[in-house]
Amino acid sequence: MNLRTALTAALLAAALCPMARAQTQPVRLATEGAYAPWNFTLPGGKLDGFEIDLAQDLCRRMGVKYELIAQDWDGIIPGLTAKKYDGIIDGMSITPKRLEVIAFSAPYAVNTDGIAVMEGTKLVNMPGSGETLSLDTQLPAAQARIAEMAKFLKGKVIGVQGSTTASTFVDKYFKGIAEIREYKTVEQHNMDLVAGRIDAVLCNITVLAEALAKPENKGAKFSGAFFSGGEFGKDGIGLRKEDVALKAKFDDAIAAALKDGTLKRLSLKWFKVDISPKG
Repeated sequence: MNLRTALTAALLAAALCPMARAQTQPVRLATEGAYAPWNFTLPGGKLDGFEIDLAQDLCRRMGVKYELIAQDWDGIIPGLTAKKYDGIIDGMSITPKRLEVIAFSAPYAVNTDGIAVMEGTKLVNMPGSGETLSLDTQLPAAQARIAEMAKFLKGKVIGVQGSTTASTFVDKYFKGIAEIREYKTVEQHNMDLVAGRIDAVLCNITVLAEALAKPENKGAKFSGAFFSGGEFGKDGIGLRKEDVALKAKFDDAIAAALKDGTLKRLSLKWFKVDISPKG
């Protein structure tokens, strides 16, 4: 190799080096690690759950390495905008308010929320048990059922995780009727429910079902109707608005996971029901 050829090769390698580093840089995804079975932390500190499996599958399809970062819920969006990580995969609903600050991938899950109360209280008799009503397609019926449930909840204390669609829902339908108490985590409001410090909790039914099966939450049970759509919406991966190329990659990977049934399979594995988007 002559000097000119060697110099050209060296310059080309230098030009390509940053590109190569960019391609091998892992995609950093933040998750709470405290929202079982969506995401949770095992005793040894390892993260596990539906979204952990999903992150692995999507990044494999995208041909990128990934890194999971545990991040408290109340700081998860500020951490994204501050570039502590590249995305959020944490049961985060796509809402107009959040879209003012960040972007989202295509949805990968549909949310349904419900109320849990303690056995031996009058709240176990709330109407609508066994129903799931859509706030999008069945709004009049849903609002009528909410009004009936509100009569039981008048003067009671309802616990919700703060800065969630559950808190938005209770503010809209129960503010001024019941006292609303916000918590940092789902586990905290469940503990207060069992201890008798609050009367009810409202949360995603897959998360509550997981919690109600644990011995420490014995006596807690669902009551009243379940609600989907509306404030609860669909979940997507939170991304910075400027990361258009990364969003396109996630969108394509989610579409492929929907098409080949992977999202349905992971839903059934972790929730025993299919929560993947249908359209």
